[in-house]
Amino acid sequence: MQHRLSVLIVEDDATLREALCDTVRLAGDQVLEAADGEQALRVLATAEPDLVITDVQMDRMGGAALLRHLRRDRPELPVVMITAHGSVRQAVEAMQEGASDYLLKPFEAEVLLSLLERFRLPSPSVEGMVAESPAMLKICQLLTRVACSDATVLLSGESGVGKEVVARYLHRCSDRADGPFVAINCAAIPENMLEAMLFGYEKGAYTGAHQARPGKFETADGGTLLLDEISEMDLGLQAKLLRVLQEREVERLGGNTPIPLDVRVVATTNRDLGAAVAAGEFREDLYYRLNVIPVQVPPLRDRAEDIPALARTFLARFTAGRPLRFSPEALARLQAQPWRGNVRELQNCIQRAVLLAEGDQVSEAVLRQALDLGGLDTVAQAVTPDSKAEHLPSTEVPQLDGRLKAHEREMIVSVLSAVNGSRKKAAEQLGISPRTLRYKLARLREMGHAV
Repeated sequence: MQHRLSVLIVEDDATLREALCDTVRLAGDQVLEAADGEQALRVLATAEPDLVITDVQMDRMGGAALLRHLRRDRPELPVVMITAHGSVRQAVEAMQEGASDYLLKPFEAEVLLSLLERFRLPSPSVEGMVAESPAMLKICQLLTRVACSDATVLLSGESGVGKEVVARYLHRCSDRADGPFVAINCAAIPENMLEAMLFGYEKGAYTGAHQARPGKFETADGGTLLLDEISEMDLGLQAKLLRVLQEREVERLGGNTPIPLDVRVVATTNRDLGAAVAAGEFREDLYYRLNVIPVQVPPLRDRAEDIPALARTFLARFTAGRPLRFSPEALARLQAQPWRGNVRELQNCIQRAVLLAEGDQVSEAVLRQALDLGGLDTVAQAVTPDSKAEHLPSTEVPQLDGRLKAHEREMIVSVLSAVNGSRKKAAEQLGISPRTLRYKLARLREMGHAV
């Protein structure tokens, strides 16, 4: 099923603008119009068209200036430039600036109709991803729109919001859906292994390399590669990754033969990469290479409309056919929770509730018990440094182990807060390497803790 487009026509020639608008309406699409770039920006402040078609030469803010504004503020929005016949140079420059296509005056109505057809997308579907809130439905629509391109997508958001789920949805919407989806967690793999896993290696490339192996880039050829927690990648490796993305080819460690790539790259981060660039912790050139299509995945507390559907999805997953449902009070309690650990925390809570529930209902009391169990480690008291496990009865050793882990987490959070989130400074104060700190943070997130 094809959906109707919303098209913004920007043209200072009133007669031509009217003709263009009439053609778009005859195609069954919706039309917005503006007489110049400044007026177009005012229209875009309150409207969200699927496509902008703009003349290049206009008295007040021409098409080139408008394009620069849109590439900065609305990078996902396709822009088609209209230029006079013989001004092909302007069209080429516009394409280099990020225009999606161009039309040379004069052109027949059929040319415009054919162009509209190329930008017409299937109606957005949320199959495979729970999305009932306006925020997530908007993300689905955006991903459906950009899925047909090979543009790199940067997914930002707190830990546990479901960035990998969003990446998989993008993959399914694209023409790469039949190809592989390969994910690698950049925070959970030691630095000396991550390069080999990404780029592959030849036999004898290093001690222990007994046979050649392809890397994740090669494995993902024809499909999508997810670089999870890209902000945790070492600066030296970032430079090598940048070259692979620019050249669209990779060389295995110990090899000298470039291997061409056809890979869509999606990166995720739970940090402010712009701030990381300013702090010298992330390469600016790599940031701009990754940030072609930026998508901010909102925290669960800002999309409460998704919580009932997510909870029911997890309930069905963990009951394995057992008839179980939420009481209305339990659902209301779920929607009232702050969910600092986001979807991952919700999933863990539902799994505990299924184990605790009796009969065919998850009551509010059961849910409250599941929530309390999930918060035990956050209220455990810290152990003093001179505590000795051998001084305690044997039955208390497991409890001490849990309290030590809670103490470690509290120390990490406290130090990170004191240094305004700087991983480098926090590692120095904790007396561990930055890589070890990144690993510990990744493990805490996997356990559902909001760090």
